[in-house]
Amino acid sequence: MKVALTYNLKKEESGKPADYCSEFDKEETVAAIADAIRSKGHKVDLVEVSSCNLFSHFRHHPVDIVFNIAEGKSGRYRESQIPAILDLLNIPYTGSNPLALALALDKTLTKKVLISEGIPTPNYQLFRMGREALNPALKFPLIVKPNREGSAKGINLNNVVFDRVRLYEEIDKVINEYKQEVLVEEFIEGRELTVGVLENGKTTIFPILEIDFSTCTKSNEYFYSWRVKEFQGNADLGLTPTFYCPARLDKEIENKVKEVALRTHHAIGCFDVSRTDIRLNKDNVPYVLEINPLPGLDPVESNLPMMAKAAGMKYEDLVGAILMSASERSASLPRSAGRAEGGI
Repeated sequence: MKVALTYNLKKEESGKPADYCSEFDKEETVAAIADAIRSKGHKVDLVEVSSCNLFSHFRHHPVDIVFNIAEGKSGRYRESQIPAILDLLNIPYTGSNPLALALALDKTLTKKVLISEGIPTPNYQLFRMGREALNPALKFPLIVKPNREGSAKGINLNNVVFDRVRLYEEIDKVINEYKQEVLVEEFIEGRELTVGVLENGKTTIFPILEIDFSTCTKSNEYFYSWRVKEFQGNADLGLTPTFYCPARLDKEIENKVKEVALRTHHAIGCFDVSRTDIRLNKDNVPYVLEINPLPGLDPVESNLPMMAKAAGMKYEDLVGAILMSASERSASLPRSAGRAEGGI
């Protein structure tokens, strides 16, 4: 097959927040994915979407399928933009459709779906203006998050607050910097877990990855903040969490966590692959924080490849499985719902 790899390249931009490009991919990650696709006998067309007219590109450079890791260009539901264009062009692609991607990027909408499905998620309140009265049912400590960001953007140690004064200070900061509504939710004390789901002819739930922050004493980081994700492993900054995969859980709790992750994958309507972030409280209740239908594929640092490796799956086989899942799913569609002749 001829495969287009669509991506956003990580690069510094003056005048933007430090975490502005955190969702985007490094050249090394793009190269690793391309090499993995080639190792399966396919040709690869690299397409950096930030400055590319995709309609024109694919009109002049037809492909059989797209391996999509692009975060989109801008806007509140940016992750859905590339799949929406590909749907319009009747080009099959890996990963979830525009609806699932848009839904998952909006943390509050995701939580509403989870609640309707009976999936545990922390109690929350959405602040649109920043001056709304705090719901008295919410219990401190609370964590303040931009409602429509990924990769822990806008989340650091100061975002965990223990009183109303600090709460409204952090809400104001997020609104001013990220120009969007703010999610405030109860901070769940407990173990940080993440669970990968792969659909490649069958449903595979990878070994659970546990992130232990007890080794981050120098930085005092105790949850997966932006700094931990961006500078993971930096001993000088004290950002050295310990990863356990499989997680240190007994079988009953492990099965419960995996079940919740799979239910979340299905509730949001994900295809091919997803990664669900979970906090396991002291009573062993797995609270879903969010789901990422477009999980990172950095072969060294990203969580999903770590979990795949623990399951005995090589990196190139993980990439190949995602590609084949999408290809087989496209082939199973009626002609009118799959690729059409011609195009736009």
